Parts: sequence; structure tokens; C-alpha cells
Amino acid sequence: MKNYAHEYALSVNNPSKYWLEQSSNIAWSKTPTRGCSYNWESTKGTIFTEWFADGELNITVSCLDKHAQNTPEKVALLWQGEQSDNVHTYTYKQLLEAVCQCAHMLTNLGIKTGDIIALFMPMIPETYIATLACARIGAVHSIIFSGLSAHALATRLNDLKAQTLITAASAVRNGKNIPLLDSARQARACSPSITKTVVINHDEQSSLESDEYNWHTEINNLPKTFEPVIRHAEDALFILYTSGSTGKPKGLVHTCGGYILYASMTHKQVFDIQPEDVYWCTADIGWITGHSYGLYGPLSNGCTSILFEGVPTYPQPDRYWQIIQKYRVTKFYTAPTVIRLLAQAGTKWLEPYDLSSLKILGSVGEPLDPTSWQWYHTHVGKNRCHIVDTWWQTETGGVMLCALPGEHKTQAGTVGQPFYGIKPTLVSATEDRSITDLCITQPWPGIARTIFNDHDAYAKTYFTAHSGMYTSGDGAFLDHDNYVITGRIDDVLNVSGHRISSAEIEGAIVKHPTCAEAAVVGQPHPIKGEGIAAFVVLSADCIETAKLLDEINLCLRSCIGPIAKVDFLYVVEGLPKTRSGKVMRRILRKIVHGTTDIVGLGDISTLLNPEIISEIINKIIHG
Repeated sequence: MKNYAHEYALSVNNPSKYWLEQSSNIAWSKTPTRGCSYNWESTKGTIFTEWFADGELNITVSCLDKHAQNTPEKVALLWQGEQSDNVHTYTYKQLLEAVCQCAHMLTNLGIKTGDIIALFMPMIPETYIATLACARIGAVHSIIFSGLSAHALATRLNDLKAQTLITAASAVRNGKNIPLLDSARQARACSPSITKTVVINHDEQSSLESDEYNWHTEINNLPKTFEPVIRHAEDALFILYTSGSTGKPKGLVHTCGGYILYASMTHKQVFDIQPEDVYWCTADIGWITGHSYGLYGPLSNGCTSILFEGVPTYPQPDRYWQIIQKYRVTKFYTAPTVIRLLAQAGTKWLEPYDLSSLKILGSVGEPLDPTSWQWYHTHVGKNRCHIVDTWWQTETGGVMLCALPGEHKTQAGTVGQPFYGIKPTLVSATEDRSITDLCITQPWPGIARTIFNDHDAYAKTYFTAHSGMYTSGDGAFLDHDNYVITGRIDDVLNVSGHRISSAEIEGAIVKHPTCAEAAVVGQPHPIKGEGIAAFVVLSADCIETAKLLDEINLCLRSCIGPIAKVDFLYVVEGLPKTRSGKVMRRILRKIVHGTTDIVGLGDISTLLNPEIISEIINKIIHG
């Protein structure tokens, strides 16, 4: 802790000096001499943040060239397909060569530095190759999650005004081929800016239309070297749309220099990355976790990273444990929704496997409730692995709060302390001070610089509520110097004048032995004004009993107090979640307030399980 305290003090007392020193770990073509300049007060002019403004680089040099020169035969990427024997590996030398060939293909198609390229791709090596090739030529990539509908894809393409789309004929999920190209063509019909589509014939051959180009044909026999295009540190690297859990998706813009430094450093420190590590982040590349800790962080640190196309429960709920044993994974990063899903399946799926290679277990996406934390620690980590429950956002670019290995004690229910350079504060969000906004008081290199084509919305969303601070939209409190995330500020219930965090109530509900997952929202109540409605998913082989509501309320009374009491209980098969694992409580809130028409629920394009909505509506209407 002395090491952390000393380093942390240096990082927040003189952030420009600190991050300039850290930037020496990145390969620059022109080393920056300027740290940070910013304005976070709207009364003083335009909101902006800049880092290393006089620096120049191409981020692929840090991710590829450096390692291809120093450790050319080291495995950079280990791809595991859904079928166990479907495996492909790339050394750093091979990955660099593949990226250079793709860079030539893109330039041959007329793509220039600064152009925006949209990618609608599954979890295959070509997705990483295409992404890095965009960065190599100085184009801006925007990866759109391959599970989205054609309408959701079209919405993002039209916002981007992208001219080129890269996609695949299909994706593989649960043993089925998902026809991505069909969705891409439907979206393209509504997106007049798209004039070229590059198609990877993954797992199936398909005939192409006149404005479609076959990846394999176009890339064949192209040169394996490509000089990286130098970019300014503040040039855009990528645009990534948020999951839509709080409304209309927004295209967050991340820049070259600050982003790659922050992704690289947080990855190395949070997971204590060593040369021999086999690292696995299960997040899809379509989300920020897949960007920062699936692609850019691991490659910049020169480690071996696993890329998996599949789901944790196909063909059986032991798939993740098979992969960990097969490749001797040392560092594992997944989402609470995955942890709860696998816990619900039972420990019998874990027992046949040797997980002794694991050293650090990570969690990301939403607060990891203490019950799930304990299961993760006991059954996966065998009570010996350090757990890093991380808090951060698409907007932050990388981890902001966590328990650093070797520096902080890991503790169930908390996300630990600030990462270096991060200066959080808790600001009252209500007159009675019962809810506090988690804000950041000074810039860090990984912060998104704007919302694409809507800087006014960026300033209003993040810098208006508390002038001079970045407002995260999440609530938190301090528990013995460790931060506890209570969830979105708008996920707060007002029950008989008491404001209670939904995360706190949900954490208490899942302490009940039959409750695997829970989500709570406020529902109109004739006496209280707002009562607590709980949507509960039961553990495997458990059934709803007449006493369940009373038993849940005993848990709430024990954990929170008599003010917390579930008034409406709905036992459901699943909760509406985004593909990144966040429960979309705003949908549940609208349903209990009387919206029974799916059209009236707003943007549901990022839902993992849209079919669950009809079941929930029927449960509300018919009981």
C-alpha cells in the first residue's frame, strides 16, 4: 500500500508530468512535450480535453511492430472457434503481416486517412486484423456489435455517414450460423452513404453483389509490409456507440495517443501482466471492454491473448472451464452476468477441470454482488486468486476504480480504490444527500473527447450537473476507503420518502438461496406512491413457493432495514440485458408504469434477449 500511496500521490498532484513520464512506454514517432490542457467549465468556453497535443504516433507500432521485432514468434492471438478443433494462432510477426496486407487492401479500395470505416463483425481473427489495419492507415474505425438488428445497424451507419462497411457472411452462435450479410444488406439499403462492402466468407460461401468485395480475393498476394501512417495524438482512433442502456446510443470518440496509453497501462497494472501470461477477456469486440482489454491493451503489452467465438453455455455450461484448462489461462476477465449464469448452472460443471493456472479473476460491466463474488472467489479461484472488480465506462476508455493486485486487499461488494491519475469525488445528487454522484475532478488520458457530431450533448451529459467535474451518472459511497458502486443515479427508488439504490436491494435479494438474479424498479403504489417491484430469476431446479416474497423481505430487512420491502414480486425466466451484460431497468420501469406496447419501450436494439420482454409484459398483465 505504501507503493500505491506514493505513486498515486505523484499521479494526481502533477498529472501532466506523471502521464508524460508514463507515455515513454508508448512508441512515438514524435515524443510529446505537452501534457494536458482542458476546460470542464461551460461558463469559461467550450468543453474540451487534450493530451500530448504535440505528440505523433501510429498506435499499431506499439501493438505490433515493437513485438514483431523483439518477440516475433510469440503467440499474439489464439483464436478458439465454437467447435473445439477450430483453432488458429497468430504470432506477432504473422499478425503484423496480416494487418499490413489488409491495410493495402483498404487503400486499394480508395480508403484514405481520416475516413470512417464501419465493421459489423463476429469474434474472428479478421475482426482484429481489420481493426488494426484501419489504425495502420489512419482511418477511424467504428465497430458495431454483430448481434444488433439491421435497423440498429442502419441507425449507426447513418449517424457515422460511413462509406465502407466490413462484415462477414455469418457468425456462429449456439451451433447456428447467424446470417450477418443479410442484416448488413438490409441496413445498407437504408444507409445511402455506404458505397463499398467487404465480405469475409466465414464458414460459408455466398455470392456477392456488385458493390461487395470478397476479403480473401482482395487481400490475396498483397505485400506483407505497410508503412504506418503517422497521426497526431488527438486525432480520432475510433468511434464506439454506447449500449443504449440509458436511451439513444451515442458515438463516443476516442483519440490515438491518450487512449492507447491509458488502455495499455491499465491493462498491465490491473492484471499484473507478465511475459508468460495467457490472458482472456471474454467481452465482444463490439463493446469498449473488447476494445481496451480484448484488443489494444493485451497487444500493446505483448502478451498472448485468447479470442473466443462462442457462448459460455454451448454445447454445455463447462465451455469456459474447458478453455481455461486447455490453454492454461492465467488472467481471466468476464462480466457479472456470465458469473451468475455459470453459478446458476452449478459447480458440477467446474469440478472435472484443472483451473490451477488462474492467478487473477476480473469482473466488468456492473457491480458484482457479494454472493456472486464469493462464488467466483471460492469455486473458480479456489480461494487463492486475486479478484479485481472494475468500475469504468465506455466514456472513460479504461479502468477507473479497482483493487490493484499486490497493492489492495480484495473485498466483496466493493470496486476498490482509484487507478493512478484518477481523482474521484462524491457529490450530493439530492437535497437529503442520501444519493451521491460519482464524479472525477481532473482529466485522465483515456477520456472520450466528444460525442460524434454532437459536442453540445457531450458537454451537457457529462459536465453540466457539477461544473468543473466529469459526472459519471453512477452513484457510489465509501466503505472503509473502498468505493461501492450503487448503479446509475436514475436507478434509485423513492419509497415512502426514502431513496434506496436498486443495486443495494438487488444484492440483498440474491442472498436468498433460490434467487440467481434480480432487478428492481419503482412501481406505482396506492399508499407509498412508489413501491418496489422485484423481477427475480430463480436458480436451476428451484421453483417459486408461496413463501418466497416473505423470505425475500426477511433478507431485505436483515441487510438494509425495514424501509426496504418488495411490494410486487415477478418470477421470470430472464432479465432484459444488453449484450455487454447490463440490465435495462428502464424497460422494466416502463412496463410496470403501463407500457405494454414494445414500440413504446424505446431503443431495444442492443438487447441480448428481446424475446424476454413479451414474457415480462404477460407476467405483469396476467400475473
